[in-house]
Amino acid sequence: MINDNVIPYRKEADERFSSHQLTPNIERPSAPSNAALLDAYATWCEAVIQTRLQLHFAQECPFTDVYQVTPPDIASYSGTLAVWVQQHDLDFSCQLLLALALMPIVKPQVLDVLLMRNDNIERPYSEFGGGEYQGAVVANGDTLTFLLGGESIEIRLQVQRLLSAMQSGNISVLTPGEAAVMQLLDEPEPATSNPFKRQLILAAEPMTLLTISGAYHAAKGANFPAQLVTSHSLDSLVLADSVMRQLDDIHAWSQHGETLRNSWGMADRIRPGYRALFHGPSGTGKTMTAGVLGQRLGKDVYKVDLSRVHSKYIGETEKNLERVFTLAEKNQWILFFDEADAVFGKRTQTSSANDQFANQNISYLLQRIERFEGLVILASNYKDNVDEAFFRRFESVIHFPKPAAEQRLAIWRNGFSPQTQLAQDVDLQDLALRCSLSGASIMNVIRYVSLKAIAEGRTLIGLGDLQQGIDREQGSSTQPRW
Repeated sequence: MINDNVIPYRKEADERFSSHQLTPNIERPSAPSNAALLDAYATWCEAVIQTRLQLHFAQECPFTDVYQVTPPDIASYSGTLAVWVQQHDLDFSCQLLLALALMPIVKPQVLDVLLMRNDNIERPYSEFGGGEYQGAVVANGDTLTFLLGGESIEIRLQVQRLLSAMQSGNISVLTPGEAAVMQLLDEPEPATSNPFKRQLILAAEPMTLLTISGAYHAAKGANFPAQLVTSHSLDSLVLADSVMRQLDDIHAWSQHGETLRNSWGMADRIRPGYRALFHGPSGTGKTMTAGVLGQRLGKDVYKVDLSRVHSKYIGETEKNLERVFTLAEKNQWILFFDEADAVFGKRTQTSSANDQFANQNISYLLQRIERFEGLVILASNYKDNVDEAFFRRFESVIHFPKPAAEQRLAIWRNGFSPQTQLAQDVDLQDLALRCSLSGASIMNVIRYVSLKAIAEGRTLIGLGDLQQGIDREQGSSTQPRW
């Protein structure tokens, strides 16, 4: 399908880019720029559109097929866009899809021709597809079909297969290149039952990566039902050896899970993603451990606010959760559900509409966490309150016991500020043996005595201060139910 008569689009783009003189007060970017390849893609996309229109209207054209208008030579470029295209070995159609999705940001006027009106019916040409989104002209499935095959039914069915697979979530039927580029697209809002009407718009994170080579942090808004968990270093965590070994299992999945599924051919035998349950008494470090995992894996951890998820209206709880899951998948977040038994609790016998509603929420969550491609962590003080059906879906069930004496001693020793001094009558080893406090309770005591010392204008902390803090902490604690 490809001949030697090609238009030198890459050369023209290179000449325009290299001739552009940067002003003295603007520094060149330290990372390789995507500008040259984006310019070449814009020129190529314009040529493909022009060629298809000439062929469609039987006008004079130097080509007999759009496939003769070759894409840019990726090997000649640097930058995150070139690396990404090379890694996924995109063919002609996938590169065209990517170029169409990039145009509203890179060179929006390229797609203006899609709105050309048919004078016979005084409306745009239906076969061109496209439409407007946030003030810009965007391509859709009809546009891709038209550019690739004109009025060819065979090409239309091929594009339908591509778009329908993404709509149904069944990407296993796609080639690796097709799956990769389709997963860059933003979810249509509202969703459409006609796959050809799906707008080809890049999601914010890949758009940022493939244009300005930056990391994108989604703007979630004041009502977003999840908050970023503060990350901690592994050195700040004091946990039992059994817990640390199981955390290593999660790290191993993060590093090698894709190799196991793809290179080792296990994708049809094991689920995507990883699910872990942290259970144990309050104050034993479950939330802090989630933050440490995020820091170790280089991912943001978002704690789901269950009070903002739950709704009395049918379907709204699932909608709120789906928004969180979708954003988490796109941004590769770790999801953390604290007090998970509140939303992942046991299903009950259906005796009322409320029971049916609650069971529906749990059934949705069972299916959704099984499809989640990242790491999701559920934390609960009461393991027995979690629905048994979830346990079959956990790759790890990790018990967080109250710290033993040696762990309590490590928390005492590491908890104080370097600005403080301990009086000679303070024996931390004795406190660790004598007072069976959780890690959170020990830190509450340290916080209390430190603030007390600051308020009194001193840095020395004595045994009396610590005992007062311990009595205060034990007096405010409620008796555990387990």
